[in-house]
Amino acid sequence: MTRPPGALRARLHEIIFEADTPAGRLFDLLILVAILSSVVVVLLESVASVRARAGGTLRALEWGFTILFTVEYILRLVAVRRPLQYARSLFGVIDLLAILPTYLSVLLPGAQSLLVVRLLRLLRIFRVLKLAEYLRESRTLALALRASGRKIAVFLLAVVTIVVVVGTLMYVIEGERHGFTSIPISIYWAVVTLTTVGYGDLAPATTLGRVLAVIVMLTGYGIIAVPTGIVTAELTRASAQQPVSSQACPSCGLAAHEHDAVYCRRCGTRL
Repeated sequence: MTRPPGALRARLHEIIFEADTPAGRLFDLLILVAILSSVVVVLLESVASVRARAGGTLRALEWGFTILFTVEYILRLVAVRRPLQYARSLFGVIDLLAILPTYLSVLLPGAQSLLVVRLLRLLRIFRVLKLAEYLRESRTLALALRASGRKIAVFLLAVVTIVVVVGTLMYVIEGERHGFTSIPISIYWAVVTLTTVGYGDLAPATTLGRVLAVIVMLTGYGIIAVPTGIVTAELTRASAQQPVSSQACPSCGLAAHEHDAVYCRRCGTRL
């Protein structure tokens, strides 16, 4: 890929990644309109009656939007000094996923339905509208979820252990005559009961089995609060972080830096 001169790349970066100028704001707003329009096209194409009447037009529009987003993706890579870093970032991956399904549909019919992933690109609206507070809140949530990862993993391991044990006990208590034909089927029942979903396709018939079911149901209500408490605690810690700005790194495209940051926290480029 031919690299543009520094001045041209800086101008491209200003228009594509920043929303401080009229040109940058207009570019992002047009892209957001195109994203919404392309998603509407995909949704309409999934309706049989609409597809029968205007399938060709919808398909042409879908390809038109895909070509537009492909050009935009290439321009984003050109506009940053480190295109590979941007390509591996969250928005870089989302931008790529937004155009791949149409090309894949040539080989795998029906893959174009995955284009609804383009809705994820609407996350850019936080930067477009310069909603710095929303940027801060979204980063706070991301930090809290990242910090909660190990605790939630341990919690899920404990839940898996519980459903395996309960499923095995229910298989032994109820047996095949009451529909618990195997341990995996019994574990499925335990998951459905513990999460308080209760499909009703399986139910214990013995007194001991019903007692165990009641214990699992009550445990389920208590378990629901655990991940909520973990994330809430981390949100409280993350809320104490410094406010963020919407400035994007000219090298890798990363946004949402601290308001007084001088260098990019990912690649170290001066902002």
